[in-house]
Amino acid sequence: METSLTNFDYGVVGFYFLFMLAIGLLFRKFIGNTSDFFRGGGQMSWWMAGSSAFMVQFSAWTFTGAASKAYQDGLLVLVIFFGNAVGFVANYWYFAAKCRQSRVITAVEAMRIRFGKTAEQVFTWLQLPIGTLYAGIWLNGLGVFFSAVFGFDIKTTVLVTGTVVLILSVTGGSWAVVASDFMQVLVLMPISVVAAFFALREVGGVGELVANFPADRLFGGDTNYSTLIWIWVVVILLKQFASTNNMMDASRYLCARDTKEARKGALLASALFIIGPAVWFIPPMASAILYPDLGAMFPQLKKPEEASYVAICIMTLPAGMLGLLMSGIFAATMSSMDSGLNRNAGIFVRNFYLPLIRPNASEKELLMVGKVSTVAFGSGIIFAGIQFSQLKDIGLFDLMLQFGALVAIPMQVPLIWGILVKRVPDWASWVTIVVGLCVSFVVKVWMTPEWIEGILGLDTPFSGRESSDLSLILGVVINLTVGSAVYLGSSVFYKEPNPTRKAEVDGFFKDLSTPVTAEETGSVEKDSSQGKALGVLSMIYGGFVLLLCLIPNPLLGRLAFVFCGAVLLAIGYALANTGKAKV
Repeated sequence: METSLTNFDYGVVGFYFLFMLAIGLLFRKFIGNTSDFFRGGGQMSWWMAGSSAFMVQFSAWTFTGAASKAYQDGLLVLVIFFGNAVGFVANYWYFAAKCRQSRVITAVEAMRIRFGKTAEQVFTWLQLPIGTLYAGIWLNGLGVFFSAVFGFDIKTTVLVTGTVVLILSVTGGSWAVVASDFMQVLVLMPISVVAAFFALREVGGVGELVANFPADRLFGGDTNYSTLIWIWVVVILLKQFASTNNMMDASRYLCARDTKEARKGALLASALFIIGPAVWFIPPMASAILYPDLGAMFPQLKKPEEASYVAICIMTLPAGMLGLLMSGIFAATMSSMDSGLNRNAGIFVRNFYLPLIRPNASEKELLMVGKVSTVAFGSGIIFAGIQFSQLKDIGLFDLMLQFGALVAIPMQVPLIWGILVKRVPDWASWVTIVVGLCVSFVVKVWMTPEWIEGILGLDTPFSGRESSDLSLILGVVINLTVGSAVYLGSSVFYKEPNPTRKAEVDGFFKDLSTPVTAEETGSVEKDSSQGKALGVLSMIYGGFVLLLCLIPNPLLGRLAFVFCGAVLLAIGYALANTGKAKV
């Protein structure tokens, strides 16, 4: 299939990468110590913290793996993103405040205070390789997708994207990471609206989209046991709740300047997860109507439905707009990678190098080690992304969900209960993880759909879709149940710790109950500068997008650029003026 990429599209993508590099250079002046480098000194405004939390929660998978689910099963995919929205509401009510009030620089520091030094090292050496491999999978998925659909060289795609993220993270640290996340939200959302508009226009409107979408697939298809769909829905909501409400993933709020800003950031992320999916999955659903045989259009893809989002955009978007869409898809992966890279480097420095290698290291030394480790981990991610070429034969939708169920859930269980239940021995945390990973192995190897069919005595076998859903259901339910039982059951062995350890744990829970104020962090003076910096960046990029209306296109195509540019300019102007007002 012809991708219809023009020189304008290539130019837009090139400008986007240069713009991201400029963000890293601009935010260098905000870095003074490791707290600034790894969590923005805990001085960021709610709109930065919230947009970063939103962007980190998804990657290009949204436009490939999740889009394939919308193409095949219609509105059912919205459950995943609704689960994110509900999870962030729970952040707003409870977990965002508790995380910010832990007053640490990295999440693993909170785990050390809560569960002791052994748990700190267990979490450190589980998180570092898993985080690196996870980011490598994201990068490889991006590379494989762009290679197949647009003809890009996979290694070049991975290398260029990874290098840009690496430079961004090294030069500007957490400030640049979160600032780029905010900019990526501004780039992504209006483009998504434009893509949805052109898709609806092509298919004939919302009414025609609902009326013509295959009726047997609007709420899930390829089923022999419809009850399994509703079980899947409940399990997905549980999984997404766990993935957003635990000590590791809620650490995204450590950058917020105080408790109130952390909670407002969570509310913003929740709102974006309600608004975003409403437009993200219109294009792949329209593709299901207009292009029922994507295999013929993309014979080079093992899972051609993963190109359902881009397929209709290739056919309908004006020249240059496809470049903006590609920038948005790059942004979705870059936001997850740069945040994970910055977090991994922080964990290495603060939870391994400082306590075990150089306890008396100066802030200057720690900052230098932080930058060196960022380069090392970033290089490892790029290498993993290039080596994982075999993943092109695996469905991205099932891959990401099952990875979350079998690997992430065992680690998340003690990090949820650790905030809620105090009187357990320190070993409860890492024992829960070890047991959970063993359970995952059993589920994956022995508790197969065929085994379940035999146990239940079913005459009709599970369909391919139901088999994948069943693996996810078993992984989530059994891991949550067994992990919770192990953690809570360990309270039977609880003994009062020595006075020093008891004071440490008591102090941790006292901090969790004590709100952080802006006066405590000394962050009021940085509020105007970050607003001004982001405002100027937004107006620069908005001006660039507005100029794209000069590309020879039909009137509607030109107006699409005017809309996207005007949104960026308006938000940038508001931020810049807010910054000036507070000086």
